[in-house]
Amino acid sequence: MKYSRIFTYLSISLISISISGCGEHPLVKIYDKNITKTTLPCLALSVFPPDKEASKTIKKLYRFKKSCPYTLHISTKEGIICHSSGNAPQKAMSNFPSAYLRLELNKGTKLIYTYYVDLTHEADSSDIEDAFERFSDDIPISTKD
Repeated sequence: MKYSRIFTYLSISLISISISGCGEHPLVKIYDKNITKTTLPCLALSVFPPDKEASKTIKKLYRFKKSCPYTLHISTKEGIICHSSGNAPQKAMSNFPSAYLRLELNKGTKLIYTYYVDLTHEADSSDIEDAFERFSDDIPISTKD
């Protein structure tokens, strides 16, 4: 009886791990908690590698200023291939990520905030909109020109 409960527990745990995979849930880290208590007056933008669609999408959401001390860095990568044999069961049993989207907020060289999400597709405008919405929920930013 005791072993059957243990077996059931382990089976349920393994199934839930297999199904969940990496998922498309963002990892967010705020390095300077004080930043959430004030409104940023502006943001500068850096998109790397250069991506016309990502730049166009993000510029529809906010009016960036080149001279601002706070820079929002956006980076994407697609076609990620993991050769680790440790991930073989996860690749076979789930929708394994093949891309990512990252937002980072810096003031000069100081990292203040990061947002990272694994994706099973190339980052598109809805992913960028979701990321910026989360960012602006976490960090108050001025909407004045």
